[in-house]
Amino acid sequence: MGLNKQSGNMYDFVTHTWNTIKGKCFHDCSYCYMKRFDNQKDIRFDEKELKTDLGQDNFIFVGSSNDMFADNIPDEWIKKTLDHCYKFDNKYLFQTKNPRNIRRILVEKSHVCVTIESNRYYDHIMRNSPNPNQRFIDTRLIRHPLYITIEPIMDFDLHFFLKMLESTGPIQVNIGAATGGHNLPEPPKEKILELIKGLKTFTKVHLKSNINRLIK
Repeated sequence: MGLNKQSGNMYDFVTHTWNTIKGKCFHDCSYCYMKRFDNQKDIRFDEKELKTDLGQDNFIFVGSSNDMFADNIPDEWIKKTLDHCYKFDNKYLFQTKNPRNIRRILVEKSHVCVTIESNRYYDHIMRNSPNPNQRFIDTRLIRHPLYITIEPIMDFDLHFFLKMLESTGPIQVNIGAATGGHNLPEPPKEKILELIKGLKTFTKVHLKSNINRLIK
C-alpha cells in the first residue's frame, strides 16, 4: 500500500497514513470499521512496506489500520517500523488502546494518541481492549505530546471522566461517534456538550464530523 494521502474522517493535522502491520486486530472491538476490509486475515508484518519512501515534512499516522502496540504484536515488528521512521524527517502519530506498550517509542517528533471511548468498561463491545481505567493509568506515564481520542464515544460518568482526562495532560482531545451507530450505548446530547465544555477548560477540543449526529 505504501504511503497514503490522508482521506475520509481522519485527523485534520495528519497528511498521510502508513501501515506495516496488517491483519485482524487483537482487540476485536465490536464497532471497528476495519472489519469490512481484509483485516480479518491473520496478523502479519508486511516487509515490502519497509521500501516505502516516507518523504519529509509530513505528519504520518503510523499503524492507522491496526493497533501496533497490542499485546500480540512482536517487539521485532515494532522495532522495524520505528527504525524505518528514523530514516526520514517527519512527524509521526502513533495511536493505541494499549498505552502500556506505546512507551517503547523513541522516534524523534513522535506524537501519541490514546483511544479512550469512555471511563466505563463495556466488555461486550471493547472485548480484548484494556479496561479504560488501566488506560488512564498507563497514559499518565507517556512523555511524548499526547492526544486523547474519544471515538466512538460511549456513555460515561461526566465528572469522573473529566477528572481522568485532565490528569493525562493532553494537548488535544478528539471526539467522534460511531459511523453507523453499531447499537452502542451513546450518551445524550446534553451530556456530550457538558463534556466538551469541561474539556475546553484545560485543553483543545477537536470535534470530528461524525459527532454531529449526536450534538446537532
